[in-house]
Parts: sequence; structure tokens; C-alpha cells
Amino acid sequence: MIKLSVFAAALTLVSMLQSPVAIASNEDVAAPPQITYYTLEPDITTNYVTQGKRLGYIRLQVDLMINNQTNLTNIEHHTPLIRDAIIDIVSKQPEAKIKSLAGREEIRRACQDQVNRLLLAETRQQPVAELLFTKFLYQ
Repeated sequence: MIKLSVFAAALTLVSMLQSPVAIASNEDVAAPPQITYYTLEPDITTNYVTQGKRLGYIRLQVDLMINNQTNLTNIEHHTPLIRDAIIDIVSKQPEAKIKSLAGREEIRRACQDQVNRLLLAETRQQPVAELLFTKFLYQ
């Protein structure tokens, strides 16, 4: 009789341990987003605001982290618009902002926000999760 009650207790314990696993395996698990990257080519080269007569220039390589692979065709189609927005923002920045790390982050955020605003107006989506400066050379 003791063996039977121990067996029943063990069987109950095993069934209770397997229940959450069975429930968790039956739940629909959300698929992770299909993030992809797109590099704007060629590099962006433009001037920036300096003090005095010297002309400053900056060369950027920009990569876009796109939150869904299906948006890649829209990004490719609107590449000229994206490049123009980035050039417009960067060329208006003062030398101090270009040369500081905090300024560089502000510029990156401003570019990302503007690109998403433009793409929202054109495609009704904001596909750019992050805009990254993978090359940032200034002189």
C-alpha cells in the first residue's frame, strides 16, 4: 500500500512538472524581428561649418538597421532621399559638434529621426530601427 501511495505521489509530481512545459510549448511564441542592415554607398562626403576661412569636410559611412527585411526595397528605392536628408543635417553642424562624441550622437539621432519622418511620409512606415555611423572622418 505504501508503494502504491509513493507511486501515486511521484506520478502526480511528474504530471505537475510537465504541465508548464506542455503549456509553454503550445503557446505561440512571437518570432524575433528579421533585422537586416543596409549600407548607403558610396560614403557621404560633405562640408561642415567652421570658424574662419578654413573649410571643413566630413566623410561618413552610414548603415541603417532595418526592422524588417520586407522594408529593404523601400529603403533602396528612397536612398537618394535618405542621403539628401543626412547631408542636409550634417552640413549645417558647427565644428565643435562634429568633433565631440556627444555632438556626434546628437547628429546621429537627428539623422535617424529625419530619415524616419521622411520615410513615414513616403511609405507610411518607420523602418529604420537605428542609423549607425560606421565611419566618421573629419578634417
